Amino acid sequence: MKVYIGSDHAGFALKAALIPYIRELGYTVEDCGAHLLDTEDDYPKVIRLALLKLTDDLREDTNSRAIVIGGSGQGEAMVANRFKGVRCALFYGGAKTQVDTTGNELDIVGSTRVHNDANALSIGARFVTQDEAKDAVKKWLETPFSKETRHVRRVWQIDES
Repeated sequence: MKVYIGSDHAGFALKAALIPYIRELGYTVEDCGAHLLDTEDDYPKVIRLALLKLTDDLREDTNSRAIVIGGSGQGEAMVANRFKGVRCALFYGGAKTQVDTTGNELDIVGSTRVHNDANALSIGARFVTQDEAKDAVKKWLETPFSKETRHVRRVWQIDES
């Protein structure tokens, strides 16, 4: 699987730490920028490339995902979710677990994959440590979509809205 990763200035250091880590996990990573630290950059422009590459892959039915990183991750997730077919979840640390209706205990990162087949992850760099981000990314990349009928139906509804 290929992982596209992009960040603005607030996520620049975290992106630099995650790229080799994701490669160590066995994934192909493409750094979509920012390639230089510019405290005046605008996150919509910077992360757009990762999202365009992801949507191109979606049209080609190529297995890939995107990770976008900013200060809070909020704006990056908002931008990502404007791209057709992108289902971007937001992670900004320390989530509790839930027990879903089938009795599975899931944390927020696992839930985004199992229930929503999230294909993009936005990380709030100012709210997580590097280790928390690595743990979340690993879990998110390794957790499969459940493919339960109700979840497939809901993902289809998301993509059609």
